[in-house]
Amino acid sequence: MEPARKRRISPVWEHFDLISPKKVRCLVCAKELGYNNNTSSMLRHYRAFHENEDEVGASSSHATRKQELDEALVSMIVKDTQPFTIVEDIGFRGFVSKLDPNYVLPTRQALKAMVEVKYEAEKEKTKAKIQKAAAVSLTSDMWTSMNLDAYLAITCHFVGEKSKLCSVLLGVQEFPQSHTAENIAHEKASLMAEWGITNKVTCFVTDGAPNMVACVRELKLRHHICIAHTLNLVVKKTLEQNPILSGIRAKARKLVGFFRSSTTAKEKFTQVQLHMGMPVRKLLQEVETRWNSTYLMLQRLVDLREPVGAALAGLQHDIPMITSEEFKIVEGCMSLLSPFYEATVELSAEENVSASKVIPLLKMLEQNLQEEMTKPGPPAALEMGEVLIRQLREKLYTLQSMSIMSLATLLDPRFKIIGFFSQTKATEAVKRLTAECSTIIRSQQTREDIPQASTSNEVTGGSKLWHRLDVSVMEARTSQNATADATVEVQRYLSEPNIGRLENPLEYWERQQLIYPTLYKLAIAFLSTPASSVPCERVFSKAGEVVSKRRNRLKPKTVEKLLFLNKIE
Repeated sequence: MEPARKRRISPVWEHFDLISPKKVRCLVCAKELGYNNNTSSMLRHYRAFHENEDEVGASSSHATRKQELDEALVSMIVKDTQPFTIVEDIGFRGFVSKLDPNYVLPTRQALKAMVEVKYEAEKEKTKAKIQKAAAVSLTSDMWTSMNLDAYLAITCHFVGEKSKLCSVLLGVQEFPQSHTAENIAHEKASLMAEWGITNKVTCFVTDGAPNMVACVRELKLRHHICIAHTLNLVVKKTLEQNPILSGIRAKARKLVGFFRSSTTAKEKFTQVQLHMGMPVRKLLQEVETRWNSTYLMLQRLVDLREPVGAALAGLQHDIPMITSEEFKIVEGCMSLLSPFYEATVELSAEENVSASKVIPLLKMLEQNLQEEMTKPGPPAALEMGEVLIRQLREKLYTLQSMSIMSLATLLDPRFKIIGFFSQTKATEAVKRLTAECSTIIRSQQTREDIPQASTSNEVTGGSKLWHRLDVSVMEARTSQNATADATVEVQRYLSEPNIGRLENPLEYWERQQLIYPTLYKLAIAFLSTPASSVPCERVFSKAGEVVSKRRNRLKPKTVEKLLFLNKIE
């Protein structure tokens, strides 16, 4: 029979049994596979699930080595966003063969199966971590791939073991339906339910798109708009309102475009920098929607002013050069904008507490602008500074009234009341914190503390007539006690000296949780909130690498698995 001849030829038959002319059964896991007179499906199954368990003719050490190399290959695919077909590339196979002639590369189907196995294992581990978290905060954004497929991403942020701030990707869901608030809310609610965090969410951070804002409102969750987007809008609007600076930016874009598009100009520019003994650097082009790209473009032009001028002098062109007077205006504007760039970078961090920095950083930005405005400078730069101050004050007033920002600032032992711009807003925030603290204290009281006491003869005297009044008095007394306890805890914490700005506030709360048990719970919830939705934007930056020309046929579920693993690697 044909199967018998196959058994003698292929060693894979040692692990399978022919149970019918069209079916085989795996002797390791009893899974049944279709059979069509070839062993391809059997080899794929065995390599993906059992090769490391019982490799034919290999020692245990060789099996361990094979498993290590398989895991390293999966890690490379995930980290470097390589296509699964790399295992079929002749050059890569030759390279691997030189490194280890005994290592047999898995097929791309087997490699994909390995990625799926790793995804499921890591997802379960991550779920277990999130289940231990007392509270989480989420960020969300949307993205369109090169194939014009829409995706919705959600990242989760929480305080994990040893007071470490953790960040994980909950999901990157394909989103073919209309981008209405209702549809987005439904998808987010499903994802939160899947991860078991529906009742743990402290805050949702998104951009200012109306559908995103309405979506969070529909979910009935605390919400704040990404501060990085807010700063971007503030500076972008200021730049657009300054006609002189707009003209300089237009010149700069043409100049940069010339050096980036002309091979002759590029070569000349490189030679001039080498001749001047400078490290070779390229000019940067701005992206219309990102003010920080404008800052980087102008800053690079200022740094390379001399080689740019020298290179242009030796080239034929019709590009208008930026004058020395215009460079002075640019330098004046850069001194005003550099703190904004620094603030944007700091507030976009994932590994450090950031929401509590928003109010203090904006306060510092305002004070920095005030100091810069006292120095002599070009009128165009001073005019821009005045507009920036006006807009910053508007944003500060709004943000200091937001509970999520004000409570995070108070609960950060580096800032507390000192971080506020307005003393009135600081006082309001203290009242809000005391109320939150009081609510937790009341909720912690057991049923025996209130119902049993309120119905006992000692309280009511056995009188049904006075029962309701006696219960009301008892509840009022309990509420007063909770408020008093909350006030004592809050005031004691605020009276302590602030810790240093470079210290970790989460480590402080780890040490003080027994002294301030209620405030500790609030701190864990509010300090895990990110200041921006940049974590989601980083996911989509990586998604652009995953869904590339070499990987444009990946299924959305595979994209999600690769991005999830990439973020935890």
